[in-house]
Amino acid sequence: MADSPTMTYGGYLRLDDLLSCQEPKTRAHDELLFVIIHQVYELWFKQILHEAALLQSRMEEGNSGGSLHTARRIAKILKTVVGQLDVLETMTPRQFASFRDALGNSSGFQSEQFREIEAVLGRRSFPASDLRGDERLRAAVSRPSVFDSLLRYLAGRGHPVPREALERDFSLPWEPDPGVQKVLLAVYADESGPAAEVCEALVDVDEGIQEWRYRHLKMVERTIGAKIGTGGSAGADYLRSTLFAPAFPDLWEVRSQTEEVPVHGG
Repeated sequence: MADSPTMTYGGYLRLDDLLSCQEPKTRAHDELLFVIIHQVYELWFKQILHEAALLQSRMEEGNSGGSLHTARRIAKILKTVVGQLDVLETMTPRQFASFRDALGNSSGFQSEQFREIEAVLGRRSFPASDLRGDERLRAAVSRPSVFDSLLRYLAGRGHPVPREALERDFSLPWEPDPGVQKVLLAVYADESGPAAEVCEALVDVDEGIQEWRYRHLKMVERTIGAKIGTGGSAGADYLRSTLFAPAFPDLWEVRSQTEEVPVHGG
């Protein structure tokens, strides 16, 4: 279809619709910032899901360069998402309190897109109520995760990935596997090879998610302290329980198994 000569910047981006989506419930100055930051989060979450689908497709096709590029883009988006917290943290506890009651039962823990991101990265333990009300989440927990796609990628490159790992029940949580870790050690032995680069790019993504959790926790602590979160969530306590839980534990475990390579003098 040819480009429309009447297409405008505002029309293409549907700015009238986009800019009418901010409806603060109070007259508090800082509520608009709160709304915009969280709406932008959801836009970035949408893009992460879009990129994650491409990443899995590229890995399963054996496309090393494409997989690397897409994983790196996801990691960059996560850096941007984390950086937005710097803006949100300019809001003081008193400024947040000026409109907090208007949030009612709403909570960031209700983000369907972030739950889907967690599922795509391998989380399977969701409350039944979340699964009942979210068709996309139900689909995500029943199909291969990003790590499953990595295993298929490695198998396609000739690495002896255990068959039981490739043919597992994808609806169950992944359990760290010594056989898979042995394969990963072999992959990392050729650290300049494409497979090792793809693995490291996934570590960047995993680290980005963990960084987001940590920064989100500190933002909540400095804004509401130990209070119960909006929507009745456990607030900081819940966030603290999710820290340091990697999406791809095997990629972290092999670091403690890597032996020092001797350097031979000339």
